[in-house]
Amino acid sequence: MKIDIVFHYPPDLFDLLVDTIPLLCKTKKGVLLFFQGAGVSSGLLDDLRQTVKQDKDSISKYEIVRTILTRLNEQGESTLRERREILKRVTEFENFSACWPNDQLKAKGLVAEIRRVMNVKDSFTRMKQERDREQQERQAKHLAKTKLIKQKQTELDSIKKELYPLFGMPDNQSQKRGKLLEGILNRLFEVSDVLVREAFSLVGEEGEGVIEQIDGVVEIDGCLYLVEMKWWKKPLGKEQVSHHLVRIYHRGHARGILISNSGYTRPAITICKEALSKTVVVLCELKEIVMLLEQQSNLKDFLKSKIEKAVIDKQPLFKPFN
Repeated sequence: MKIDIVFHYPPDLFDLLVDTIPLLCKTKKGVLLFFQGAGVSSGLLDDLRQTVKQDKDSISKYEIVRTILTRLNEQGESTLRERREILKRVTEFENFSACWPNDQLKAKGLVAEIRRVMNVKDSFTRMKQERDREQQERQAKHLAKTKLIKQKQTELDSIKKELYPLFGMPDNQSQKRGKLLEGILNRLFEVSDVLVREAFSLVGEEGEGVIEQIDGVVEIDGCLYLVEMKWWKKPLGKEQVSHHLVRIYHRGHARGILISNSGYTRPAITICKEALSKTVVVLCELKEIVMLLEQQSNLKDFLKSKIEKAVIDKQPLFKPFN
């Protein structure tokens, strides 16, 4: 039997033991041997042995038991092992033929009652331990969640500080700006719990007004999205958007997200709207990312709202912040 008890015998259990142990032992010496066998030290038994030896009629088995149990209780945690062993021996007692015949039935009833009390107390102990464990788990999860939120916010603040200076960089530093933007996008998507399947990397070339082009692949709700970021001086036109659409079509079941620093022309938006009959295409503006960081909004939720609008309302350029 699993016995799980506090540092002291509670009153109800204490009294039951005082009534039971004398019935399990025929003699006073037998009572002392019972406690000795349970590991009770000689220091707690010697004076009682001496009393029994000198005048056995001056003390009863019940007094011996009460005295020893009181001493054990007073020792507190240091005698926890002995108290548990005493309970173990009582609850596992089966040879009632060793008791006086007139005591056997009563002894059986008292041992059964102690077992019942211990089972009840053990059940409450287990329930309390389970509640304590659940509470500790909840606290640990809350602390971990709070720590993660702080870490994410710190990372987002760092991303924001690194993104803003890019807008002031001259066009002749487009390659440098592109490499910096590459790292920022990778970090932004990852800290926003958007799975990056292919890291963003600089693939564009300078010339013809194209400053840089950054591609990557992310996964949102089980769907793959080819993401292209373009930093142009002028709004992206039909030709540039069509190029991205072709690359999406060549990716099988992939979908597309296009991010532009300079916005989009009306023909570009129209062709993306027409493309929604074949796949999902979402248009974003870099200033929306800036606003998202300013308002401490979640990028994943932001993108999902744009995806939903594109699918349901055929709006490739839905602006949640307007």
